[in-house]
Amino acid sequence: MKRSKKPLPKTEIVSYGRYTDWDRESKKLPELVDLTNEVRAEIGVEFGIIVEIFQAKGRFLDFVIDHPPFKDETGEVSPPFEGSYQIRNNPYAFFLGDTIWDPVEDKRGPWTMTVMMDGKTLAEKTILLT
Repeated sequence: MKRSKKPLPKTEIVSYGRYTDWDRESKKLPELVDLTNEVRAEIGVEFGIIVEIFQAKGRFLDFVIDHPPFKDETGEVSPPFEGSYQIRNNPYAFFLGDTIWDPVEDKRGPWTMTVMMDGKTLAEKTILLT
């Protein structure tokens, strides 16, 4: 995680809930289907948040998706999903979320998406998969 002495940028959660299918290779964001804190857990359903950040071009963003305990392909409990990337535009809007996969039962519960910069939380939202 890179640190900056600059003030934290203005950040806004634009939408959250259920979305259309998202092509991760495309610059186009998914479209909101249902603005909601609860999403029915069904295979292939896309859920998450769209966040917009202002005046942060060139800075680094960190994210965490904390999810219910489910096992990975090796049988171990999967840790939270984490990542970092550099902001390339101003303003910068992005989607943070996931798609529900089989088995659905172990995906049910709270999924908390957190966006951070310089170790400080910029945005956080919990979506409950039911």
